[in-house]
Amino acid sequence: MALATRPGRRPSTLSALWGSTVGKKAAMAVSGVVMLLYLVFHMLGNLKVFFGPGDINGYAAWLRTIGEPFLRFGWFLWIARAALLAAVLVHGVAAYQLSRRDLAARPQKYAHRRQRASYATRTMRWGGVILALFIVWHILDLTTLTVNPRGEEGHPYQNIVASFSTWYGGGIYILAMLALGLHVRHGFWSAAQTLGVNNPRRDRALKVSADVLALLLTAGFLSVPVAVLTGVVR
Repeated sequence: MALATRPGRRPSTLSALWGSTVGKKAAMAVSGVVMLLYLVFHMLGNLKVFFGPGDINGYAAWLRTIGEPFLRFGWFLWIARAALLAAVLVHGVAAYQLSRRDLAARPQKYAHRRQRASYATRTMRWGGVILALFIVWHILDLTTLTVNPRGEEGHPYQNIVASFSTWYGGGIYILAMLALGLHVRHGFWSAAQTLGVNNPRRDRALKVSADVLALLLTAGFLSVPVAVLTGVVR
């Protein structure tokens, strides 16, 4: 007589949700919204460079005091960085796994060769790769100051000018911000669909919002390296 086997443990709701395509898309959408909010505030902070070193250096110092005395000096920034890193990892892993599923679900090799990815899909995929590489560079350049020509803690204005004054520093940043604009444009619309915000009445407004948001972010971020390269900020 065969012994009764013990039923396997049922996966938790969270793991079941993550394991589904819908769950991964939702995780991408939510993490994308988190990163988008960060980008908006980050861009506004960057624009302080146009008001001189006192403004942006003071702003950078103030960020390290948020939460005091409950939080110690600089803790808020590390908490924000940890949350942002988590959002980036969730977004990237979900995107990679969804891409693998999409490839596995396609027809046999012959049909696969004849199929071409849409413009939006290719833009999101390669834009994501460019942005992932840029994040590593950006951290080494303006956070840890490892590759920054000046690399002086507490002087973001001078570090920004030193980085963007070089052809490679300014060039890398400009390329990444163009990729970011396209990524935000397509990602905003995709997130709206995933979260169920869109409907036939809102589609046009959402598409216009995606275009305007992407344009403003791109222009705002690009204005800083362009200003340094042209000597407006020095």
